[in-house]
Amino acid sequence: MSKVTVIGAGNVGATVANTLAHKDLVKEIVVLDIMGDFARGKALDTWQQAPIDNYSTYLYGTDDYKDTAGSDIVVITAGVPRKPGMSRDDLITTNANIVNTVTKSVMAHSPNAILIVVSNPLDVMTYAAYKASGLPASKVIGMAGILDTARYRAFLAHELQVSPKDIQAVLMGGHGDTMVPLPRYTTVAGIPVTELISEEKLTAIVDRTKTGGGELVKLMGTSAWYAPGAASAQMVEAILRDENRVFPCCIKLEGQYGMKDVFLGVPVKLGKNGVEQVIELQLNEAEMQLLRDSADSVRSVMAVYDNM
Repeated sequence: MSKVTVIGAGNVGATVANTLAHKDLVKEIVVLDIMGDFARGKALDTWQQAPIDNYSTYLYGTDDYKDTAGSDIVVITAGVPRKPGMSRDDLITTNANIVNTVTKSVMAHSPNAILIVVSNPLDVMTYAAYKASGLPASKVIGMAGILDTARYRAFLAHELQVSPKDIQAVLMGGHGDTMVPLPRYTTVAGIPVTELISEEKLTAIVDRTKTGGGELVKLMGTSAWYAPGAASAQMVEAILRDENRVFPCCIKLEGQYGMKDVFLGVPVKLGKNGVEQVIELQLNEAEMQLLRDSADSVRSVMAVYDNM
């Protein structure tokens, strides 16, 4: 049985741990936070839920990285959450320093772990973790596309009055306003979505998806946590079960889509080694241009990080 560490016991980290515990596929989950008692409390609360919800995964909290030793997967949620009026890019300096420190501390005790990065601004924090870890690109994966696609599918399900279970979609690019939803690859039980909805309504849903995170920040005064936490747990499950599930994830492109040395959301197969395969879609010129624009936006923020 496996060991998973979640760094950060805030709303997202606690949701990752709780959702993962309910899947009952991990022997133990370590929740680490600089506020050690906060992490201990969150972990203990979820462990006390186990007899009620019928799972065996043991959880414990800590502020000592030695307790994370031998982790198979580490989910990094640490960082300052977005506040109203704050863009993801505003977070870069603070969160880059946190992610750097966290990654180096994690690797000292679990040098073979697969890293899943959730901290914002997502694409650049994945880049920061990759540089700090020294791991191959296939083992440092950003969680964004699953969340963005889930929002897109949820909006479509409500508009079409169908179950979100029946909606499949692909979404690419950076995590933020330059993401690239692909209606051409969106289906409802195999039916192209364009046959079921007007172009005007579909465009409105795509636009809402692009600003989906900001919508929740305005409503709650902080970032979302249930859907991001569930999305991260789904990635952990796909890796530990070696499912080769196809998800859009933020990874380092090494020539795919004609791009190199940029961290961008693309569809991949997730299995026991992390990214088992990058899937290259046959994008048309308009879609490809949107992806290039998104990559340029991500590169500009990567440059901010490089010049810190």
